[in-house]
Parts: sequence; C-alpha cells; structure tokens
Amino acid sequence: MNPQQYSSIEQYADTRYSAYRFYTETIEVSRMSALAFFEAGEKQYKGKRMFWQNREKTFTLVGLGHAHVLASSVQQGRFEEIKHKWESLCKQIVNEEPDVEPILFGGFSFDPLNELESEWTHFPEAYFAVPSFQLVIKDDQAYVSINLITAEKETFNQFELMRKERDRLIHAAQVLELPKYQKPLVMGRTEIKKEQYLDSIDKVTAIIKAEQAEKVVIARSLKLNFEEPLSASSALYQVSEEQPESFLFGMEAETQFFFGATPERLVKVKESQALSTCLAGSTPRGKTMEKDMELGEALLNDKKNRSEHQYVVDMISEVFNGHTSRLTVPNVPKLMKIRDIQHLHTPVEGELNSGSTLFDLVRDLHPTPALGGEPKQEALDIIREYETMNRGYYAAPVGWIDAKGDGEFAVAIRSALLNEKEAYLYAGGGIVEDSTPESEYDETWVKFRPMLRALGGLLSDES
Repeated sequence: MNPQQYSSIEQYADTRYSAYRFYTETIEVSRMSALAFFEAGEKQYKGKRMFWQNREKTFTLVGLGHAHVLASSVQQGRFEEIKHKWESLCKQIVNEEPDVEPILFGGFSFDPLNELESEWTHFPEAYFAVPSFQLVIKDDQAYVSINLITAEKETFNQFELMRKERDRLIHAAQVLELPKYQKPLVMGRTEIKKEQYLDSIDKVTAIIKAEQAEKVVIARSLKLNFEEPLSASSALYQVSEEQPESFLFGMEAETQFFFGATPERLVKVKESQALSTCLAGSTPRGKTMEKDMELGEALLNDKKNRSEHQYVVDMISEVFNGHTSRLTVPNVPKLMKIRDIQHLHTPVEGELNSGSTLFDLVRDLHPTPALGGEPKQEALDIIREYETMNRGYYAAPVGWIDAKGDGEFAVAIRSALLNEKEAYLYAGGGIVEDSTPESEYDETWVKFRPMLRALGGLLSDES
C-alpha cells in the first residue's frame, strides 16, 4: 500500500487498518512484581519489551512482545503519522472489558534532522508498539491483557495459545525468584569529544551574546564499558533502587535498551485534564540538611536559573493556551528534590479542548526550552551545528497512550542507551550569555550522577 495514493495521513491510516481486527482480553491477577513480569519475558521476548512506572508509583506498565509496531522514519509529520495510525487501529478494537484499555508505548527521537552518525542503530525517528502481553498495575490492582492484532479471519486457536502463554508468564512472575542483580563492574569510562564540547560552549555563548538566541541547551555523552553484558532487567533494577522518586522507563529495540529515571513529566492527559511540569534550573543536594536547604534557597534566588525556568513556564503555558482552557499556572516555582539533584518546578494544568489530543501536546511541547532552548527553532539550528553528537532519544518524549486517548509522556533525561557490554550516558545544560565551559562541564557531572551510580561508574567523591 502506497501512502502517496491517499490525500491525507488519516485516509491512508484508515484504509490500511480497515482489514485488521484488534482483539484484547484482560484478567485481574494477584499483584506481582512488575520487574518479575519483565524478567519472565527475557527468553521469548528479548528485544521486544517495555517498562513504565510513574513518579507517584500509582501506575506501572510492562509489555512483552509486539502485537503491532508503529514506526516512522520521516523527518516531518512523524507525530501526526503515529497519532493517526493509532486512532485508526483503535477503531478496530473488539473489547468487551473496557476497565483496562490496550496501550501503545514508545517514543520519538529528539531531532530527525540531525544527520550525525550515532549509536542509535535500532531506533527510528518514532518507535511505538502495542504489547502482546500487557501488565498494568493501578494502585492496588493488577491486570494482564492479551492483545492480538491480525487480518486473519480465524483467531480462536491463536488466542488459545496466547492464553496459555499468558498463564505461563503470570506463573513465572509470581513463583520464580528474581536473580540477585549486582551492579555491573565498569572496566572503563570515556568522555566522548570532551574538548569539542568545551569549545562548543564558547562558540554558543558568543552566539547568544550576539543576540541570535536567548538560550541553547548543549549536551555531551559518556561511555561506560562493562566486564560482562548487562541485562535490561538488571539495568531497570539498578535505577529503580537508586532513583525511586522518578519516572522509570525502558524500551528495547532488538539488541539495544534505552532506559532511565527521569524527574521530568512532559505532559499527562487523564479524562481530558492535561498536566505538564516545568522543570528547569538545578543544583546539587547537600550532604547535610542545612547545606541542602542553603543550596535550595540559593537556587530559588538565582537569577540565571530563575530566568531559565521562566523560559520553560512561558513556552509551556503558550502551548497549553492553544490546546486547553481553564489554565492554571502558579506564580513562583517550588523545589523538587530527588536523590542527587534539586530542580525548580512549576506545574501547568488545563482542560483539553475538543479536537486536541495528547499527541498534539507532545508535538507542540517538544522540545521545551529546558532541553532545546529559546527561541525553539533558532536553538535547534544551533544545536545541529555545534553539538558534538546525535541525541537519539535522549531528552525526547517517551511514554504511553491508551485507546481512550489518556496517557503520559516524560522527557527522557537521566537516561542511558545500553548496548550489551557498553552504555552511553547523556547530560546537558542551558547556555546563556554568562555561561562558561567550566561551569557547564561541572553541571553535566551532576546530571550524569544518577545513572553513573546506578551503573557502577562512581564519581571520585563517592564510595
């Protein structure tokens, strides 16, 4: 089927999926470890697993296998393509148990126009999947769903086999003991293109002083080498232990695993209520309560950080004005404190307009000034020219959406790309006119710290 034969993405998607049927069946089960369910799929579904847990720990999703994949490699229109394919697919759902909706999980790359070669070999510009077996834990209830998407007329035998496999996975997750995950042994740590990164800070600062942009986020990467291959389950376990107050996410693409513990919600939609988190401006945690409070107060009163934060508040509020009504925005930020770092934090809430969707908000919010810069387009152009790497999915939207349109996306910071015996870590900072290479370099080490600790790559001041 050729998309060029159709007048719109919507028409193409509706025509393509009209022959499909989307069967789903859900049972309630005794609450189990989400990580145990993820681990139960190691042998049969390695390369096709997904994991999500919100910051409040009230919603957890694990997906095993791919009932259907929605991917895009286009440079323009990828948000709309995934949105319309998902909406068309949802029209084919046969579901007699609406308590738990089938879920689409995945993410987008940071910038499809970045042409630098990268380590992101198995991740297209957009990569989403409906899991064959879906565990959802909501508050104190757990549900396992089977999702089957097929053009075949006769599905009884296939569904019966899937029921047996579902029961096997549940049994394994509830009965078998998890391995004792040890932190990996790091054999080497490489700062990739460090000198070029430091040089780029000088060049971008000069551009900002020349008033060609107000703020630009420049990031860099760090590579860890392990003695033995690190499993996706072990990586998730380590970040969940080290960063329990963050969003936890993980998605496999063949032999690669992108995962992290991010404090930053991009946007959430639940029953037409939209919520975003303005998170910009950061400082380390103090080793004592008194020092911690001192650092926090200094952050609240720091002109550079407050200015960076206000860029984000203004931009997110503007996007919400285009898609929501009854907007609520606090006048001043508060502190969000997580294990290694504290941030300035302002929530933005509104009621979703008719015709606007979660995907529309994701498209228009990405990238926020906290991860791109201000103005958006000028900042992206500068990043493409001066940043020393291709970010892949780092600092990009990762999350889920259900068949009703509810869902949540986070900004994939405090993250790493796992490639068996190696991992790539990413961190960046907002460059403004008074930035220096030394201060920005130091800030990236603060932001590397959560993943370094989780993966055994300790800093010199830790034990």
